[in-house]
Amino acid sequence: MKQLREQAGLRTIDVAYHLDVAESTVRNWEYGRTMPRLRADQFAQLCELYKCSIHKLAQASQNSQAEALGNNRQ
Repeated sequence: MKQLREQAGLRTIDVAYHLDVAESTVRNWEYGRTMPRLRADQFAQLCELYKCSIHKLAQASQNSQAEALGNNRQ
């Protein structure tokens, strides 16, 4: 998810502000600690911010979690 955010030229604080969530929440998504738990309109807004489809967003979220699991096993 971090890659999508960076490609969109956004900081974690920018995403947090637009979605009305804590900046730490956005970081937790990026590090795979948690999955986004958002309303449908917030998911749409996140896709708009990241300039991606819901499918690409879901894949990025899954990848973040997979990376976190891999890092925890090392």
